[in-house]
Amino acid sequence: MNLNNVFLKSFRIVLLPFALLYGLAVMIRNWLFDKNYLKSIPFNFPLICVGNIAVGGTGKSPMVEYLIDLLHPEFKIATVSRGYKRKTKGYVLANDKSTALDIGDESMQFHQKYPDISVAVGEERLVAIPQLLHDNPDLDAIILDDAFQHRDIKPGLNIVLTEYSNLYVHDFFFPTGDLRDQHSSMKRAEIIVITKCPADLWEDNKQKLLRAIKPLPHQKVFFTTINYGMPYHILNKDLRAIKTTDEVLLVCGIANPKPIKEYLHKYAYTYYQKNYSDHHIFSIDDLRDIKEKFEGIDAKEKFILTTEKDAVRLAKFTDELAQLPIYVLPIKHKFLFNEGEEFNKLVISFINSISKPLQNE
Repeated sequence: MNLNNVFLKSFRIVLLPFALLYGLAVMIRNWLFDKNYLKSIPFNFPLICVGNIAVGGTGKSPMVEYLIDLLHPEFKIATVSRGYKRKTKGYVLANDKSTALDIGDESMQFHQKYPDISVAVGEERLVAIPQLLHDNPDLDAIILDDAFQHRDIKPGLNIVLTEYSNLYVHDFFFPTGDLRDQHSSMKRAEIIVITKCPADLWEDNKQKLLRAIKPLPHQKVFFTTINYGMPYHILNKDLRAIKTTDEVLLVCGIANPKPIKEYLHKYAYTYYQKNYSDHHIFSIDDLRDIKEKFEGIDAKEKFILTTEKDAVRLAKFTDELAQLPIYVLPIKHKFLFNEGEEFNKLVISFINSISKPLQNE
């Protein structure tokens, strides 16, 4: 038994009174929206929300990228995020000079991987969306990253993610649990995606999960697993396979690094960890610590591995990174039970069902 996990669970139980107060505040806020004392504003424009009701780690960013890959060949799309931990305020549209400090690490990741789509950030989506449409009047759809709990706007399509190993129906309010919203909020979702499933998930387990979630008649539930790609060098993009003889230093500042650790445990000889908090802003001292840790690994075949989110926060240290074999592990959603095409059709049909607003509106 892991003593750290026991301590963490015990500590979170002690925080139950705070979780109850937080949950009460959430329920009151939702009641005010449900009764129209607080208003949710709809748009006559295709808004696709990707969100969850837990604190991080469900795979929102890879789902946004999945949607971009799906839609970008046919539609002109954009993304809007909060821009968590950025140093700017208000609405910002990414440009050639933008950094993670300007627009946040997730938005910077989208901007780097898809430089020909518009990537915007704004704390108030109700303000950011009209500004983005003004800047890009020929858009066909906007993907809202992590906006499900922001009820000031009413997206036409809500795609809500929940993790296989931590289903929302078995969870409780933060800080005792991981929920930042109540279970009943899931009724607003049109699509529910259970993420990070085992790749060999059986049909019996699928039905068990469906019985636990109890989707409403208007809801469709999908199941995805993690599909890691070939690691690429953070600067020159050269590819490097992970071999069974490799010793890997994992540099990770994300909400849930467990799947990556399991992946390395399966494919590498061994791995070491350099952990940081979620959305950690790396300093030059951090990089020195990483280099020292890496140099202390006594192995011929070794390299540093990090996530795409962490990579955009490390990219500013170009000179220092050039001296290190630091690689980035890409991640994608893979739909199980051959249901990916059905998911794709639902999303595309939603966009096609909503006419674009007039250019002068």
